[in-house]
Amino acid sequence: MVIVLQPASFDSNLYVNPKCKPRPVLIPVIDLTDSDAKTQIVKACEEFGFFKVINHGVRPDLLTQLEQEAINFFALHHSLKDKAGPPDPFGYGTKRIGPNGDLGWLEYILLNANLCLEEAVEEYIKEMKRMSSKFLEMVEEELKIEPKEKLSRLVKVKESDSCLRMNHYPEKEETPVKEEIGFGEHTDPQLISLLRSNDTEGLQICVKDGTWVDVTPDHSSFFVLVGDTLQVMTNGRFKSVKHRVVTNTKRSRISMIYFAGPPLSEKIAPLSCLVPKQDDCLYNEFTWSQYKLSAYKTKLGDYRLGLFEKRPPFSLPNV
Repeated sequence: MVIVLQPASFDSNLYVNPKCKPRPVLIPVIDLTDSDAKTQIVKACEEFGFFKVINHGVRPDLLTQLEQEAINFFALHHSLKDKAGPPDPFGYGTKRIGPNGDLGWLEYILLNANLCLEEAVEEYIKEMKRMSSKFLEMVEEELKIEPKEKLSRLVKVKESDSCLRMNHYPEKEETPVKEEIGFGEHTDPQLISLLRSNDTEGLQICVKDGTWVDVTPDHSSFFVLVGDTLQVMTNGRFKSVKHRVVTNTKRSRISMIYFAGPPLSEKIAPLSCLVPKQDDCLYNEFTWSQYKLSAYKTKLGDYRLGLFEKRPPFSLPNV
């Protein structure tokens, strides 16, 4: 099953590659009850690094409850919200994204997945941990990864460095003439991200030819994004998807993103069962802590994996 997404139309200075010709893009929609789901997931991770999930097993009332709690929090007076900030790295923030000058039309709160939180948030995080480990288990089965749980274990263990982010893109009094950036283009550094939003548009992904396409919102479904770490562990077979949020509407947008990350001390490298020859590895080994620190020092749109790519040995030309 696929959905057709239309290329985004906006001022050309926002294009990643203005020379790309707009075309409809088929985005996979994966039913987790389908017997062929694991094959579809791997194919989607290879072609897009992104897919939509239906029949995911998360209760609709839990989604509604958490969204309402997010709405209630962001509706508070700024003086009350500021007591939960600034984000360092967890807490409340507004407009400023990270420490390196990136700005967006949003406010947000970042929560540690291992802390005791409100009941609805805790239950939601448990569901996200279940779902993220299930996706990785299906990838392990389809790719015949050994040893078992090599990937899924990373998000199951207590030491997993995962977090939940809730974003609020406020409504605008007037619809702007040009689409504005709510959250700039970037990839996620973790293994995978599970995203859900209300029915307000704004999310865009960048496909292989550089074209940005709008993702039709669906409050009852989840969108799964491949992160940098999973790209490395599959030696580039899966691609970390570049994405962003644009704001051009009078409707506010609420999104919740669960970032499923490995333990801080976990060594990240291409899996030997997928890359038997060491010379074929595209990336050097690093710990998640090292990569996380490196990513924190970069701007939002920087290509973070470049520092960890293997370089071909230098040799002088024959003369």
